[in-house]
Amino acid sequence: MFAPSKEAVRRFFCDTWRKASSGDVLTPMETIAHDWMLQHPEYEPELSDLEAALAADYDAVHGATNPFLHLSMHLSISEQIAIDQPPGIRDAFIRLAERRGSEHDAHHDIMECLGEMLWTSQRHGLPPDGATYVDCVKRRSLP
Repeated sequence: MFAPSKEAVRRFFCDTWRKASSGDVLTPMETIAHDWMLQHPEYEPELSDLEAALAADYDAVHGATNPFLHLSMHLSISEQIAIDQPPGIRDAFIRLAERRGSEHDAHHDIMECLGEMLWTSQRHGLPPDGATYVDCVKRRSLP
């Protein structure tokens, strides 16, 4: 399993932002990440300052949104949909996006399901339950 450090994740996003801003060629993964960055222009200050990004502490208790976690979840969900892993996530996403009228909004709904599944897994010391995750997304696609 690939488990990059907090610093590696922040460097990846900031370096991708810098490369895209300079017109440099992006890798396929960087291209996907950059597409999500463009959909979140509110994160530009964090993406533009690597040193500040590395030093930042995003405390959810005080309502601070971690842009790097948010973008990482978009990237992760994009990959899950692309390879249909866990099985059924692609179809559940398509139905949810149709209901929501927006792939971006569907991603945000899926993030809630993903976060809940990961929290449950960590809380109970169990492996992530992909079937429960997909079921959560399917429920959100219902009228």
